[in-house]
Amino acid sequence: MGIARLRAIFAAFEKSQIGEEEMRDIWSLYSEKVMEHFKNPRNVGEIENPDGVGHVGNPVCGDIMELYIKVNDGTIVDAKFKTFGCGAAIATSSMVTELVKGKEIEEALKISNRAVAEALGGLPPIKMHCSVLAEEALKSAIEDYLNKSRSKKEVKDDREVQSSRRKRGNSCHTH
Repeated sequence: MGIARLRAIFAAFEKSQIGEEEMRDIWSLYSEKVMEHFKNPRNVGEIENPDGVGHVGNPVCGDIMELYIKVNDGTIVDAKFKTFGCGAAIATSSMVTELVKGKEIEEALKISNRAVAEALGGLPPIKMHCSVLAEEALKSAIEDYLNKSRSKKEVKDDREVQSSRRKRGNSCHTH
């Protein structure tokens, strides 16, 4: 399909004059895998008490993604998403949750927008920004997890230091 045909389709879409032929042309831009993840997305919803949450959005297209992760011993054991956006945004959100499950944090950080798009059998160039949002949502959720982990570790370290000081302090008073 040529660029002129795409422009005609988008012009018709803007005027709400999309017919069956234009809809077939639009859907033909997407792989079967994209359509499958759009029509039957995996891992939709929120995780109760998530270890990390990523929030991203694209003000130009209006897509908004939230990605939730559960981590156990440095491995992402569950991932879910909520997305407000187009079919490609939903499909990329679904796919990134599938790709990340079972991965260690370091491995998960290597998942790129291209890896998400490739796992879906490709995306039209005009929709690659959706795979970028999926990558950013994942990295944001991991960053949130790491920040929370550091905070918990710092609190634990502080408690251990305080406990140690109390023990030392008590032993000094008993002599």
